[in-house]
Amino acid sequence: MQTTLEILTHPLLDPVRHGFFTRRGGASSGLFSGLNCGYGSSDQGEIVTINRARVAEAMGVPPGGLATVHQVHSPDIAVLRAGEEPADFAKIRADGIVTDRPGVALAVLTADCQPILLADPEAGVIGAVHAGWRGALSGVIEAAVGAMNDLGASRIRAVIGPTISQRAYEVGEDFMDAFLAEDPDYHRFFSGGPNGRPMFDLPGFGLMRLREAGVEAEWTGHCTYSDPERFFSYRRSTHQNEADYGRLISAIAL
Repeated sequence: MQTTLEILTHPLLDPVRHGFFTRRGGASSGLFSGLNCGYGSSDQGEIVTINRARVAEAMGVPPGGLATVHQVHSPDIAVLRAGEEPADFAKIRADGIVTDRPGVALAVLTADCQPILLADPEAGVIGAVHAGWRGALSGVIEAAVGAMNDLGASRIRAVIGPTISQRAYEVGEDFMDAFLAEDPDYHRFFSGGPNGRPMFDLPGFGLMRLREAGVEAEWTGHCTYSDPERFFSYRRSTHQNEADYGRLISAIAL
């Protein structure tokens, strides 16, 4: 079993420690083979704990120093302040965390949705966001930027990690209508697909929302659906009639 973690980084976030972890290097097996970090999956809890401990070690924090929230596709952001313990955030229903506290790693879990890591290195403020289409449309990105600004950030940079790309993201007409009802200009994030249905550009939409919020932003360019050796994908597992799927983790720390 491969035990070496594969961690994708981006120079835009340097010198802040960060990583978009692929599925390589974990202790899980079967459908979850590799680095499954989702307690919400049907994987063995103790194995997920081992995987998360490996992530924490790679991020330079103790196992209890990895902060995640109970993700619900919302626009809500949690703030980790001095004196609060990362473990206490596991039950908070939100889709992102921001902090100005050193020594902890903020992390989000994804399996096609966008993992977004944000940082203002000069101000010493970081954030991690889970942005699926619902969260992105309802304002989770702007909420994270606002929460970081409240902590003193002013020049935020962000990177979108591995997520489902437009060529793999077929949606329904009602899905597209929800976006066009918000702003008719959002039609530019949809194209015609091979089955005559719209194809949605999730990372393109995320980049637009980040940049309109005043954030310098890039996407790593990795498609979760298209690379089963490296990434878990909810949609791919559904298309293959699999019973469950693993969750990728992305993390950032001061």
